[in-house]
Amino acid sequence: MSFDINFRNYFLLFTIAFLSISCNSQNCSDLKESFTDFDQAKKSIERTNFRFSDKCNTRKSSWILGAEFYSCDNKNGYLLIKTKKKTYIHKNLPKELWNEFKKADSFGKFYNSRIKGKFQLII
Repeated sequence: MSFDINFRNYFLLFTIAFLSISCNSQNCSDLKESFTDFDQAKKSIERTNFRFSDKCNTRKSSWILGAEFYSCDNKNGYLLIKTKKKTYIHKNLPKELWNEFKKADSFGKFYNSRIKGKFQLII
């Protein structure tokens, strides 16, 4: 009897968790082309189910605390760069450039020379 109750409890918890995640996510086709503000853009990107997503270990960087790449078409996508002061969002960044960024000796130098000002998300 206790197995049956435990199973039902776990099943119920799993179902609730699945539904709450499902309700908060969207497909790439639902992702807007423009946003009214930075927070709307960041939240929309974070809740989208992208075809490709990747993160980079940026521990060796003194300035960049995190880097994430999201793509709907597996060719171009959104780059989120988290620094000590703020998060930057870049749009239409080629996946090849993301792969080069991950291999860079200096993430900050690569970002400043190859990405900054070139793939800005305009709000």
